[in-house]
Amino acid sequence: MAMDTSSLRDKGVIIIGIDDNKESTYSLEWTLDHLIVPASNFRVVFIHVKVPAHTVLRISGPGVADVMSVVDKDQRKHAAAVQERARELCLKRSITDYDVEIVEGDPRNVLCDAVERHHADILVVGSHGYGKLKRAILGSVSDYCAHHAHCSVLIAKKPKMKAKK
Repeated sequence: MAMDTSSLRDKGVIIIGIDDNKESTYSLEWTLDHLIVPASNFRVVFIHVKVPAHTVLRISGPGVADVMSVVDKDQRKHAAAVQERARELCLKRSITDYDVEIVEGDPRNVLCDAVERHHADILVVGSHGYGKLKRAILGSVSDYCAHHAHCSVLIAKKPKMKAKK
């Protein structure tokens, strides 16, 4: 008879995909405000995905190495800023049980892999609110994760402001 080992863990795991866009910031703050309290029974793992420089540029020829170096340096600086913002938000809310990981790759695959690696109970991602055409061209990380992650997926969508009449 197989034993359910999930009950043996002290704490559950919530993975939050983070980036520097406003949708990601909203989903991060919403999760910390609504799902996590300082004494909660969850460990939080923030995942920031760094897209490889060569996939961003898609160029070749003389001088490419120099350009790649500049892009890579900018991405590292960007990742450090995202990591620091996550730390500040946790500190502000007295949340101490968290990790921040910066992983290179395709965000869809990285987040689903992190779910498996950490045996996550829930994955939280933001919604960019792309229209059908943009979503078809760019792909949707949240849609992919909702269909492929082996845990519950919360897509935190920032409410649209209603126009005043």
